[in-house]
Amino acid sequence: MSDDYLIFRPDDVDLTRSPLRHGVDEPTHVLGAFNPGFTRLPNGNLLLMVRVAEALRDPVHTDSARAVRWTPGGYVLDRHSVHQIDMDDPRQFALKDRNPRLLGLTSLSWLLPVELDAEGCTIVAIHYDKAIEPSASYMDYGVEDARITKVGDAYWMTVCGVSAERHCTAMYRSANGLDYDLLGVVLDHQNKDMILFEGKIGGKFMALTRPLGECYFAWPEDSPWLGGPSINMAQSPDGLHWKPLDMPGIRARKGTSSTQRIGGGSQPVLTPEGWMLIYHGVEKLGAVGIYRSFWALLDKDDPSKILRLEDQVPLLEANPALTADIAHQMYLPTPVVFTTGVADAGDHYIVANGEADLACRITHIAKERFR
Repeated sequence: MSDDYLIFRPDDVDLTRSPLRHGVDEPTHVLGAFNPGFTRLPNGNLLLMVRVAEALRDPVHTDSARAVRWTPGGYVLDRHSVHQIDMDDPRQFALKDRNPRLLGLTSLSWLLPVELDAEGCTIVAIHYDKAIEPSASYMDYGVEDARITKVGDAYWMTVCGVSAERHCTAMYRSANGLDYDLLGVVLDHQNKDMILFEGKIGGKFMALTRPLGECYFAWPEDSPWLGGPSINMAQSPDGLHWKPLDMPGIRARKGTSSTQRIGGGSQPVLTPEGWMLIYHGVEKLGAVGIYRSFWALLDKDDPSKILRLEDQVPLLEANPALTADIAHQMYLPTPVVFTTGVADAGDHYIVANGEADLACRITHIAKERFR
């Protein structure tokens, strides 16, 4: 078997078991089954916490575009006049003449636990009974992009909650990696890509974050930095209350392809050399951009010290050959690989990724590659 392959695709989702059946009777389809949280379970198997972006087959009806929204009583459809919106992007629409931009989604995301064998080669079980759907008003338009880290005996999972209230990071916790309890909001509006380190530092939890905003300031011309969104760090005494570090984290450098932004990917794992992590860098192109995976090494005692920043040669790039037989399901040309987790497998790492915003990709990478 290849060491680089798709393991889960949109057609692998059984929509008759989707949580959206509680309220949405109209036909839906899977826009993408991608960007999975990733961890190793107590039984030795691997877990993908797959983001399922489920969309109405016909999002526009008569003169309205419709967005799916969770409520405590079930799912409902919000209607927006097509005369008041722009629909240039099939993933979303924007209300006209609004500043700041106000968006609506053409899909709602929920999380599906998919259990793999120990090497990540075979699907063992799809746990529809343990699927995670919106359950609070701050995520009523979806639960997106889980990241899972085991710290001690507990599994900590961050997600992005989408709502008109805020675009936040929420925290879940589990004792077994499959059954998760929602603990609430931990980072506020548009502070995304939060991933906990796989272990405490100085007795405290540590995490990568990536705040977004509308305004950034320019570095001096002789600075090596590009500016814009970057990977920051925060620490917590309990995993719930977070203080950003004063020192900056990983930033995009001039002369690299990451001209639009960077953000966290895998959970940082401790190696003899320091904390190793895989992150994404985005090159500006079209509506989505080109997403590539790079890696960095941080000091084991003070992760604000960056020992290596491998931002020139990508660790992973999108591979159109992997999605060739499902390319007809691709809603946009998306040269995207989006790394979301790693698992130790002895002499190599098993790396989980979203591929083309469409499917889940597994890549086996020798540890020698990170030395």
